Amino acid sequence: MIKINTLLATSIVVISMISCSKSDTEPIIVIPPSSGSTLTLNGLISNESGSSAGNSVYVDLSSDIQTPIARDSWDLGFYSGSDFRVILNNSVSAAATVTAKNSLTEVGEADTLNLTLAINQGAPDAEHFKNIDGLNGTLESTVIPAISNIDTENKVIILNRGTGGGVAKRPWIKLKISKSSNGGYTLQYGTIKQTTNFKSVQVSKDEAYNFKFISLNAGSEVKVEPKKDEWDFVWGYSVYQTSFGPSGLVAYNFSDLVFINIHAKTEIAEILTTENFKYDTFKSSDLTNAIVKFSKNRDVIGANWRATTGTTAGVKTDRFYVVKDSKGNNYKLKFNSFGAGNDGGTRGKPVIQYELLK
Repeated sequence: MIKINTLLATSIVVISMISCSKSDTEPIIVIPPSSGSTLTLNGLISNESGSSAGNSVYVDLSSDIQTPIARDSWDLGFYSGSDFRVILNNSVSAAATVTAKNSLTEVGEADTLNLTLAINQGAPDAEHFKNIDGLNGTLESTVIPAISNIDTENKVIILNRGTGGGVAKRPWIKLKISKSSNGGYTLQYGTIKQTTNFKSVQVSKDEAYNFKFISLNAGSEVKVEPKKDEWDFVWGYSVYQTSFGPSGLVAYNFSDLVFINIHAKTEIAEILTTENFKYDTFKSSDLTNAIVKFSKNRDVIGANWRATTGTTAGVKTDRFYVVKDSKGNNYKLKFNSFGAGNDGGTRGKPVIQYELLK
């Protein structure tokens, strides 16, 4: 005869009851990460130049999903985390300056005198860096200061919405951002000459996203970035930097830039091809090699993956990348073409290839 002690018997009954409850009888569907694929990123909206592609393209390797978003569809991004920060649209080279005034009615055309607030491609200048958000993408490097609890400390901002990459010129805007009573933001704005009837938009936070985005045309929220754990990097046109003779590093508009999702802790390693490390033969056991150095820098890929001029124009075949996404998946990634030189691609529609390292 088999004896079962009272405690064990009770445990069996409890476990049986739990296992038969309604919530546990419903199947939990776990979608495995993609094993890899080849994607042609859709940077083109219509017939614009491929070097000034109208879309930014967000890529999630684990789901094989790309999300093309028109670069000029938004103006400001409001951080959804614990900090109160607001970003400018670097993909259209938006620029701004902070005034010393507290009220929108106090700011007018006189406050714009001698303001450029634009990137000059023909004569780039390091001075322009002070009017654009930091290229490292950190919250601490935004032109707009952290939004204060004390409203008089939140100054009026003058914004040039940007014309980078062939975007049509739009009127400058004056705006003010405060904290709202519901834990989000209050945005007020109007044209530089406007003195009354300013528009007001309430922006709530959503922890599922890095930022909530606002279009000043629509006066409302628009969809831009996917949820923060549903994209790894974004490809497209943006303000960046270049070396310009004796001036050193200057602000400059670039095509085909790749920035990683630093706010969701994506990390990427650049691997230079050697006899022992090639894309086709690279495997998960190679991740422990000292040559694999993961970086959290937003521009770890940047423009390093391609050349646009000279005899080497095209995708750089001497390197590939390893992407560690927010879910802990590791993918090897390479760029196959982007439409320069003889790489056989279409400008504005780069082709990427990737594979899950198991």
